[in-house]
Amino acid sequence: MMNRINWTELKPQIQQVGRLSLPAILTQITTIAMQYIDSAMVGALGANASAAIGLVSSTTWLLSGAIYAVSAGFSVQVAHQIGGNHDKKARDVVRHGIASALVVSAVLCLIGLLISHPLPGWLGGAQEIRRNATLYFMMFAIMLPFSQLNSLMSSFLQCSGDMVTPSILNAVMCVLDVIFNALLIPVFGVMGAGMGTMLACAVISLTGAWFCCVRNPRLRLRRKEKTVFDAKILKTAFKIGVPVAVQEIAMNSAMVAATMLIAPLGSIAIAANSFAVTAEGLCYMPGYGIGSAATTLVGRSYGAGNYKLAKRYGNICIAMGAVLMAITGGLMMIFCPFVFSILTPDPQVRSFAAEVLRIELLAEPFFGASIVAAGALRGTGDTFVPSLLNLGSIWVIRLGLAVLLITPLGLRGMWIAMAIELCIRGLLLLYRQHTSKYYKLPAA
Repeated sequence: MMNRINWTELKPQIQQVGRLSLPAILTQITTIAMQYIDSAMVGALGANASAAIGLVSSTTWLLSGAIYAVSAGFSVQVAHQIGGNHDKKARDVVRHGIASALVVSAVLCLIGLLISHPLPGWLGGAQEIRRNATLYFMMFAIMLPFSQLNSLMSSFLQCSGDMVTPSILNAVMCVLDVIFNALLIPVFGVMGAGMGTMLACAVISLTGAWFCCVRNPRLRLRRKEKTVFDAKILKTAFKIGVPVAVQEIAMNSAMVAATMLIAPLGSIAIAANSFAVTAEGLCYMPGYGIGSAATTLVGRSYGAGNYKLAKRYGNICIAMGAVLMAITGGLMMIFCPFVFSILTPDPQVRSFAAEVLRIELLAEPFFGASIVAAGALRGTGDTFVPSLLNLGSIWVIRLGLAVLLITPLGLRGMWIAMAIELCIRGLLLLYRQHTSKYYKLPAA
């Protein structure tokens, strides 16, 4: 269909995608930069310190996935209401979202604190890294309510069309993380990295809440407006958010299972895997940035009833995401030894991390397509089938292949399995974008 669109019509739409994507990509850069900062500053303490964080990182992603699902459930509704020029209804969604998020994040925080001590043992970590892993994860658990608030406020602002404020706030959070880490890591070691990130996130999440609920012209909460419980908002959030939550939890549970497969390979393999994952984050930041823009543009067009434009924006975003991630993957293929020289002084870890990362980088264009397609489909409220596709891909293909390959090939086998799975996942979600009936259905 896109080849029938003349350039005069298509050009402003591409420019609109670019305008919204750039701030979102910058947000992703700062998020990844924080991971680089923590990894580099802790990496200076040695391979065991890096392995301690790497051991529990998949579990932090697991809990972060649940937080993301809550944000998705409410932010998509905000995009729909703003697209339909229903600002009062959008503010009602904001109120319900904040209340729900506080409850969910408090429960997740409690769960995290309860499992922080036995978790490293459950994951098969060596005795010498368990204490640091527990302390780091404990700090992460305490941070969860602030992480939830930050995710929710950033999503609301982005769906209102304000992509700049979240970008600036995340850049400031990156600077604060450096400052707090520099002060706390020399005193508390690995735990200091967790404390530094927690404090930076707390400051920025509260600031983001102020920008969203006080300053934003469309979302700021008015005292004169009465807050009335609306079960429909929660029901819609449940309908959108639960498939995302199931997907995130199940996918990150698969990452936990992968960590359990990697843990017996030793501290060098754990550290190399952790650094490779961190470095890869720099490659997929355009995908998640453009995916955020896709959710906003598709969601607002969908809410306005322009389903043809919604699908067109989704296709444009997917193409841009795949191309940009192919470029970033190619650049990382060349420069990853330099990146690892910043993250760790250990030459063995550097060499191993570069080797396994280069295997997966071949799949970056397909990974980009899958990320952005999921964001575009989310804008229409289509989360159930994409979630099933993601789950089947990672659990059946990635872990199935990993079980077969990790014994003869070690860590290399895990990353080969990952590359194959990402290619298949990209093709599955491209097919869903092409065939989804949600582009023909009215917004809820």
